[in-house]
Amino acid sequence: MRPAIIIKIFLAATLLLGFVSTGYSQQTAYFIDGYHGGFWGHYPVNYTSFIVDQLKAHPDWKINLEIEPETWDMAKAKDEQGYKAFQALFADQSIAGRRIEYVSPAYGQSYMYNISGESIIRQLAYGMETLRRHFPTAVFTTYSSEEPCFTSALPQILKSFGYKYASLKNPNTCWGGYARAHGGELVNWIGPDGTALPTVPRYAIEALKPGSTWETIGNSNSKLFMNAAFTAGIKHPAGFVLQDAGWKGGPYLGNGTGGYQPTIYKTWTDYIDNSSIKIPTENWKFSQEDVLTSLVWGSQILQRIAQQVRETENKLVTTEKIAAMASVYKNAPWPKAAFDEGWTRLLLSQHHDCWIVPYNMGQGNTWADKVVTWTGIADKKTDSILVASTNTINGGTIFEPGKCIRVFNTVGVKRNEVVWVPKPMGWDENLAVVDDKGNELLTQINGGALLFKAEVPPMGYATYRLQKTKRATKIGAKVLIQPDSTFKVETDLYTAIIDPAKGGTITSLIAKKLNNKEFVDQANARRFNELRGNFFKDGGFKSSAAQPAKVTVTESGPARVTLQVFGNIAGNVFIQLISFTQGQQRIDFELKIGWSNNPGIGNAYGQDKYDATSLKKAFYDDRDKLLALFPLNLKGQKVYKNAPFDVTESKLDNTFFTRWDSIKNNVVLNWVDVTDANNTYGMAMLTDHTTNYTHGADFPLGLDIAYSGVGLWGRNYTLRYATDMSYALIPHTGKWDKAGIWTEEDKFNEPLYATAMGSTPSTADMNRSLVNIVGNGLEVSSVTRSGKDLLVRLFNAEGDAKSKKIILDAFADDIAEVDLKGDVVQKLSRNKSDSNATSISIAMPRFGIRTVRFSNVRAK
Repeated sequence: MRPAIIIKIFLAATLLLGFVSTGYSQQTAYFIDGYHGGFWGHYPVNYTSFIVDQLKAHPDWKINLEIEPETWDMAKAKDEQGYKAFQALFADQSIAGRRIEYVSPAYGQSYMYNISGESIIRQLAYGMETLRRHFPTAVFTTYSSEEPCFTSALPQILKSFGYKYASLKNPNTCWGGYARAHGGELVNWIGPDGTALPTVPRYAIEALKPGSTWETIGNSNSKLFMNAAFTAGIKHPAGFVLQDAGWKGGPYLGNGTGGYQPTIYKTWTDYIDNSSIKIPTENWKFSQEDVLTSLVWGSQILQRIAQQVRETENKLVTTEKIAAMASVYKNAPWPKAAFDEGWTRLLLSQHHDCWIVPYNMGQGNTWADKVVTWTGIADKKTDSILVASTNTINGGTIFEPGKCIRVFNTVGVKRNEVVWVPKPMGWDENLAVVDDKGNELLTQINGGALLFKAEVPPMGYATYRLQKTKRATKIGAKVLIQPDSTFKVETDLYTAIIDPAKGGTITSLIAKKLNNKEFVDQANARRFNELRGNFFKDGGFKSSAAQPAKVTVTESGPARVTLQVFGNIAGNVFIQLISFTQGQQRIDFELKIGWSNNPGIGNAYGQDKYDATSLKKAFYDDRDKLLALFPLNLKGQKVYKNAPFDVTESKLDNTFFTRWDSIKNNVVLNWVDVTDANNTYGMAMLTDHTTNYTHGADFPLGLDIAYSGVGLWGRNYTLRYATDMSYALIPHTGKWDKAGIWTEEDKFNEPLYATAMGSTPSTADMNRSLVNIVGNGLEVSSVTRSGKDLLVRLFNAEGDAKSKKIILDAFADDIAEVDLKGDVVQKLSRNKSDSNATSISIAMPRFGIRTVRFSNVRAK
C-alpha cells in the first residue's frame, strides 16, 4: 500500500478519534509564528512599526523572522521610529527574554538546493554580516524557512555557522515543493558528511491538506492536526507559519478561537530548548531526494535565470582565485568592495521568488528582469577584476609575435587540456606554441582562434612562448566523411558516428581506452542525442531524427573536431555544435533553437483552462517536454546525481510524476551519472544550468530542453527567445567518484583561461601553483583574502577520509582550520618534511568542508 494512502487512512481514523476523545484537550500544543519576505518582495514602508505595535499589543506573542537583510536599510531610512523600537525589542537575545528570533539570515532567501555549495555559504555569511550591522546582538540558533529552502548538506554548513537546530517544515507555501514527511517530534538530521543537527521534521502524520495545492495540515493548530500528532506519540506538537510581510492580521491564530487549545506561541529555539523532548528519537540520513520539488523546469524564463546564475557563480569563484594569485604574488590590493557587490547581487538573483514567480512584479520589473540586472552588475565587477588581476600578474597586455601566452587554472588539480586564445597578431605558419623546455605543443588554427594543448599546475598558471619554427604535423583528432554520408570522428579516446539522415544524431560512440565499449544502445527506438517532445498544438510528438539534417565540419583537428548539425523539429530550426577534443574525456554540445510562433510543448492537460486547485499540472510531466535523449548501452542502470556538497544515489524507479501530492526530486544541479548495475561503465551528463533530467526502466536518460505552456498560477510560459544552452557527456569506467566526475564538472565550470603577455617572465615565474593538493578527491571551493590572511576552502568531493597534504606557494605565519564564523577549530602544524614549502596535512570525511586560514601570507 502506498505511504500516502496509509497516512490518509490514519488521519481519517485520528479525526474520528479526535471528536470522540477528550484525552488530549489538556495537553499543550505550540505554534511558531512570524514573518517572511522583505524589501525586494513584499515589505510595506511602515511595516516595521506595525510589527512593533503588534508585539506590544500581544505580550505573549513571539515571532520568527525570515526577512531579506537589505530590508532593514530601507526601514532605517523610511520608518526610523519603528526601526529603533524594533531594535530595542530585538536586543535581548537570551532564551528567556527573546521574543524575536531570526531563523534564516539568507541574503537572497534561496531554495538552496538549486545553487552551488559555495553560494549557500555566502548566502548565510553576507546575510549575517548585514543583519549584525542593524542588530549587533543577533544570534542564529535554529534554521527555518517559509519556503522549501532545504538541501541535504545544510547540517554541516549550519553547524559551522553556529546553528544548533533546524526545522524542515514549510506548511503554508508548498507550491514549489516540500520536505518528505518523516518521523516525530524531533530527529537528528544527518548530512552527507555525517553531521547531525537536531531538527523538527515535517511529521510523518503531517499530510498534505485536502483540497489544497500549497498547504499541509500543519499550517495551523487545527484539532485534526493536533489529535493526529498526539495519537502518533508526538507529545509537544508544533504548527508553523511565517506570514508574508504585509499581512495585517497580527498573531496568525488570532485570539485562539477555532483551533486547538491550549496553544502557546514560541520561537523555534525556545520551543526546542524548553518545550520539546529535547533529545531526538531517531537519526534520519536525509537524502537530497527527500527534498521534493516542482518548479516549471524547462520553461525558457527559468532556464535563462538558471544559466545567468550559474555563469555568475562560476565567474565570481574563478575571479576570486585569480585575484588571490595577484594579491599574493604581486601584492595587489584585494578588491573587497567590488567582490561584495558582485556576491550580494548574485545572492539576490538566487532568491526563490526569481525561480518560482519569475513573471511577477510587473512588466519591465519582473523577478526575471531583476536577475538580468543583478547578474549583469556582478559580471561587470568580475570582468573588471579579472582583467586587472591578470594584467598585474602578467605585467602587461601587449600580444606580440615572439612573446608569451599565460594559461590560468583555478581548479585544484593539474590539467592537460586544449585551451583557446585569440590568434596572435602576425601569426604565420612559422610560429609555434612551445613550453618552457622548447617542446612544440599540439596546435590548431581555426579562423581567428588559436587552440593548443596546455599543461597547467593546480590553482596556478603556466606560461608558453610563441617561437618561430616550422610547425610539425601532429597526430590528433580528425573527421572523415564515409561512403554512406555519415561522419566518423576519431580522437585518441573516441570513435563516433554522426548520421545526417537521422537528424545528425549519434549512431555509435566507442570509447577506445575503455575496452572499446559501445555506449549507444543501438536497439533502442530512440536515437542518441535526439531532440523529442510533444508539440501539443502541432500534431503531437515530433523528433529531430525524423528528417535529415545538414552536417558540416567547422573544426577539423588536430586539437579539436567540431561538427555543426543544422536541423529541424516541428518547423523550428536548430543548430548544434558537437565537439570532440584530443585527450579530453568530455564531449561538448552547444544547442541553439530558433522558435517559430511560440509552439506549445509539453503535456496537453489544462492548457486551455488552468485550475489552481487541481493536483494535476501539465508542467509536472517531463515525458512530454522537449528532451535531449541518450539511450545508453548499460544493463541494470543506476543513477547518481550531485547536489550542493553532496552526491545522491537515486532510489527512484523513474523521475516522472503528474500530481502535486506525488512530486519527486528529479533535479540535476551540475551532473547526473548513469552506470550499469555493477558500476563497471557509466555515462555522466553535465549541464550549464540547474534543471531536471529524465530516466526510468523503460525511458532513457534525458535532459530537459524546453517546456512551453501553462505554468504556476496560470501564467503562460512562452518561448520568447531562441534557446541557447550547453551540455556535455563523459563516458567512463567505475563509479562516479572513481571516475572523477565531480572534478570533471569543476573543469566544465571553470575552464582554463588564456591571456597574452607582452614580455617573457623569469624562469621562476613561468609556472606557479598557489594551492597544490597532493592526492585526488579534494575540490578547492574558494580562495579569498581577508586582510593579510588567505582563506582556502576545501571540499572532499571524491576522496577518502585520510589526511591530504596542502602546499601553499607562499610564506605564512600561522595556519589554522576555522569554522564559517571565522573561529579557530584547531591549529594546524606545518609538515616538517617540507622545509622549502608552507604545507599542512588535513583530514575530512567524504563530503566534508574545511576552511584553512593562512595568516599574514606573502610571496616567497
